[in-house]
Amino acid sequence: MRQKLQVLRRVEATRLLLFAGLVFILIVGFQYVNVQYSSVVFLLSAEDKIPISRNDNNGTLLPSSESETLSVKSMSSSNIYHAPEVDGREDVLERKRIVSDEGHILDSEMKDLQDTFMEDDTDNDNESPDFETRRSSNKSLSSPSALPPEDLPTDIESTEDASTNSDYERKEKLEILENESDHSVDKLAPEVEKLVQVPNSGVFSISQMMSLLNQSHNSHVSRKPRWSSPVDRELLYARNQIENSPIIENDPLLHASLYWNLSMFKSRSYELMEKMLKVYVYREGKRPIMHKPVLKGIYASEGWFMKLLKSSKTFITKDPHKAHLFYLPFSSKMLEKTLYVPGSHSDKNLVEFLKNYLDMISTKYRYWNRTEGSDHFLAACHDWAPSETRRYMGNCIRALCNSDVTEGFVFGKDVALPETTILFPRRPLRAVGGKPPTQRPILAFFAGGMHGYFRPLLVKRWGGSKDPDMKIFSQMSKGKDMKRYIQYMKSSKYCICPRGYEVNSPRVVEAIFYECVPVIISDNFVPPFFEALNWESFAVFVMEKDVGDLKRILQSIPDEKYRKMQMRVKMVQKHFLWHAKPEKYDIFHMILHSVWFNRVFQS
Repeated sequence: MRQKLQVLRRVEATRLLLFAGLVFILIVGFQYVNVQYSSVVFLLSAEDKIPISRNDNNGTLLPSSESETLSVKSMSSSNIYHAPEVDGREDVLERKRIVSDEGHILDSEMKDLQDTFMEDDTDNDNESPDFETRRSSNKSLSSPSALPPEDLPTDIESTEDASTNSDYERKEKLEILENESDHSVDKLAPEVEKLVQVPNSGVFSISQMMSLLNQSHNSHVSRKPRWSSPVDRELLYARNQIENSPIIENDPLLHASLYWNLSMFKSRSYELMEKMLKVYVYREGKRPIMHKPVLKGIYASEGWFMKLLKSSKTFITKDPHKAHLFYLPFSSKMLEKTLYVPGSHSDKNLVEFLKNYLDMISTKYRYWNRTEGSDHFLAACHDWAPSETRRYMGNCIRALCNSDVTEGFVFGKDVALPETTILFPRRPLRAVGGKPPTQRPILAFFAGGMHGYFRPLLVKRWGGSKDPDMKIFSQMSKGKDMKRYIQYMKSSKYCICPRGYEVNSPRVVEAIFYECVPVIISDNFVPPFFEALNWESFAVFVMEKDVGDLKRILQSIPDEKYRKMQMRVKMVQKHFLWHAKPEKYDIFHMILHSVWFNRVFQS
């Protein structure tokens, strides 16, 4: 009997040990899996932990080369990202309240931004999603002739970035660019191919782009929301009012020649936006990727827009049931800076972060699933943004600086975001203005880094002292050369705005700042506020293949026409200026108007 009891005790002890070992193994395994995803998930939850579903009907992420550009029109359900279903409960609107002082817009937070998130040097001029090659040379801009002095501060920093990344970093980022970007017309969005025949040159003119926009609006078949809302009727009302605008031939503040249709823009679309539009900003997500605007550098547009929108008493609503639009408040600059893994040659973890964020808000709220994201929008200036948002945010209205027809930009849905260089966030309009036409002796000016294939061709043909009328330089450094750079722009008739690694460049807005007629040499670039502005009335577009004829093209423009264009640049300037407190028709309102306009015509 005693022996049996001893045997039973040993068996029981063995079972307990086995059970304890199994529990230990499960705990270790769980922690290992949790660590693998923590780098992406830890930034998502704001104050409480939200369950994140990974089981969607799209399966795993696809490489960029296999991704299809998504659109709100002509899409099968298999190509649309469906976020996880909610259980039908009403949204938890009052569980938390925004705790911030965002109404006080600049001084309190800018210092924090500069101290915490801003780089000591200014970002390099566009050029690829931090695929931009950083400048390591200190060569100065050559100065064939002295320019008239002007009362400008001598401590202006260069728009060019003087930071030095290693050759290894430059190589790996260029490698990503080559893998992710194909500028051939074979990469057109299916929606673009359906609407118009691709030109033999492979380059869409401004008039062809406008035709695409009109066809998109006329042929769009709205996807019926999964349940109705009063805002749907309001959007239909707005569209009817815009399409039946009263005729306006001119306006004291707006010159008719700058716009495709001044009546549609001013008397209906813009004014209806001011009266009607309500935007809901998701509170979820942690800084620095979410809710932390970067207000300095070449990607500052997305940060300034975020800052001003969140502080707006006119457009923001705390009741999502009243919202016509839902804003996804992330920074594409901080997304890359925070999550990109050097040496990985991949943006998959960045895309995964955005997907997880969508999973979270669509699990907590119902609004994404009501329209499958077509009433949501984002503003992203980083060059990687089109590929980062294509797969899971492709159904949103995307305001993109890299607005390339051949990179999946969808007319009538996506918006061209201006790329603006902000050197001094406390004084964003520092040195704005220019000289009259009679004090602009230089025909054309460009100075910048040799990014992409085209700029070296431009400098090789027109650089140095080959032609006294063409001041074309390859590089500049900080300090006094930046002052000289501004002087050149203010003293030139035409400012050359060539593409870099991508189609966009901050020089387009810089030229307007300094009242210099922009010469845009960037095939298939969709210019900002394209829905409203007639860019050919105040800018010159030259195809990349015609760089050898650049001087002849510019000299063939009659002096009277040039003077009209330069006057229009001064008049359109108001649409490209950032103000600490937004002003009517400024860049903040124009970005929001472009998003509103496309949303209305999706209804």
